[in-house]
Amino acid sequence: MNGRAVRPGAVLIATGASPAAPPVPGLAEVGYLTSTTALDLKAVPARLAVIGASAVGLELGQFFLHVGSSVTFLDVADRIAPFEEPEISEALANVLRGQGATIYAGARILAVERDGDVRRIRATVDGEDVVVEADEILVATGRRPSTAGLGLEAGGVATDTRGAVVTDAQLRTANPRVWAAGDVTGAPQFVYVSAYQGALAAGNALLGERQEADLAGLPRVIFTTPPAAGAGLTEAQARAAGYQVTASVLPATAVPRALVNRDTAGVTKLIADAGTGELLGASVVGEGAGDVIQSAVLAIRHHITAAELAATFHAYLTTAESLKLAAQGFTRDVARLSCCAA
Repeated sequence: MNGRAVRPGAVLIATGASPAAPPVPGLAEVGYLTSTTALDLKAVPARLAVIGASAVGLELGQFFLHVGSSVTFLDVADRIAPFEEPEISEALANVLRGQGATIYAGARILAVERDGDVRRIRATVDGEDVVVEADEILVATGRRPSTAGLGLEAGGVATDTRGAVVTDAQLRTANPRVWAAGDVTGAPQFVYVSAYQGALAAGNALLGERQEADLAGLPRVIFTTPPAAGAGLTEAQARAAGYQVTASVLPATAVPRALVNRDTAGVTKLIADAGTGELLGASVVGEGAGDVIQSAVLAIRHHITAAELAATFHAYLTTAESLKLAAQGFTRDVARLSCCAA
């Protein structure tokens, strides 16, 4: 510090991540908003184009939709919310389209241009040329670990192709005196993951503990209206991990709370091990989904089976009841059940 050498017994790298933009010709020259600068706007743009339709892009895009912008979403993936279950993506897409949004999935953006105050995005979608005109462009294509300029190579700290610090399960780097935690490691970019990893790494580095990070059942929430939430593995992830799986998909039309709310745009999906019945993953779109998913987190972490979840009390007229109904759906036709059937 101030030119003075510091030789600590241990070092913890926790420099986080910063917004990343794709290398689209003209994008930097035209100018764009990030998740931070979008909230600094003093006026609502009449037309907003959102590049990237994962959690941040969907949340902010719908926010601007609600306050009066005409919003167009573009994503290179074949559906929005591409890291969630297809049923979740479909439910969110239906909601957004119903609110007036335009969605281009599978979009390959060729260039961005500017003509006065108008920004134009040129893209191809399903082989067709598309031009999107907007007053502002929001780029929400992820965040890059902030490791540039740290001199990690000189310190013997390895990084991956994205610049994320590589660690072992105890969050120790290739340098045995250096640990890393949070977004800089390429871990799921949630504040609660960063806090968990920071405490774990500090304990290992300073107290000589040997704790390993365990993200089993990690919850994730997309704060749209209605919100979407998930925990554990998606069906695709479970199959890729070698599980033989079975799935139960419950439309919100089967959930009493959704019927009372007159809002049946949601869906609940559960994934279980076909052999043991153990719950592997859960996804919910609906009122309070971020709160509902916590029951699934506990079920997944404690190896509860779908049958045990189905036998657990769930209060009538809550969105949480969708978990019980979906769990029953593995073995029964819930459409034939009477109210509160056990």
